[in-house]
Amino acid sequence: MENKKYIPALGYDFLSKYYDLTIKLTMPENTFRAKLIDWLNPLSDENILEFGFGTAQNLILLKVRKPEAIVQGVDIDPKIKSIAEHKLKQHNLSIPLHLYDGEVLPFADKSFDKVFSSLVFHQLEAKTKLICLKELHRVLKPNGKLIIGDWGKAKSKWMRFSFYAVQFLDGFKTTNDNVNGLLPQFISNAGFKQVSEVDFINTKIGTYSYYQASKHEQ
Repeated sequence: MENKKYIPALGYDFLSKYYDLTIKLTMPENTFRAKLIDWLNPLSDENILEFGFGTAQNLILLKVRKPEAIVQGVDIDPKIKSIAEHKLKQHNLSIPLHLYDGEVLPFADKSFDKVFSSLVFHQLEAKTKLICLKELHRVLKPNGKLIIGDWGKAKSKWMRFSFYAVQFLDGFKTTNDNVNGLLPQFISNAGFKQVSEVDFINTKIGTYSYYQASKHEQ
């Protein structure tokens, strides 16, 4: 599969192997990941998709908390997929991981009860943000739920200043929408309803916000 140009996990391909270490050093990892799964609230036998599975940390936590959930992941980065597969093998977990082309997700309409994502949308240009959100809307079932954890509007001057570290790595063009608090507008423009920022955590490198939305019955 020939993927569209994308920004790797830490901005540069050669840094991908250091992603987990970077997260541990700069963010309250246990807290922000646990809260993400709290807001997702996985239930038994639900079909759940993680958009941008990264190194599979969230998928592992999800399956530990709710083994009965039916979970899959999709990402655009082949290198990060290899890291994730190795980690799942270490945890004796079998979770389907898919690559896609950056535009059309490899799933049928109305496939999932819930979709969640973490630290992906700040790496996408405005046009791509909207394309991806529309695809997530397409693959969700009626009344399906979307949970996104990502960089949001800084809750203090210090949070705004510290976020420049992320912007230097991932680029100002893709991250400005997030830090300006525009991600909820993108979610709404993709067709989602009841869009809101429901929580946040201040980290060493910025404000990590939680967004919730739903797909109305069609």
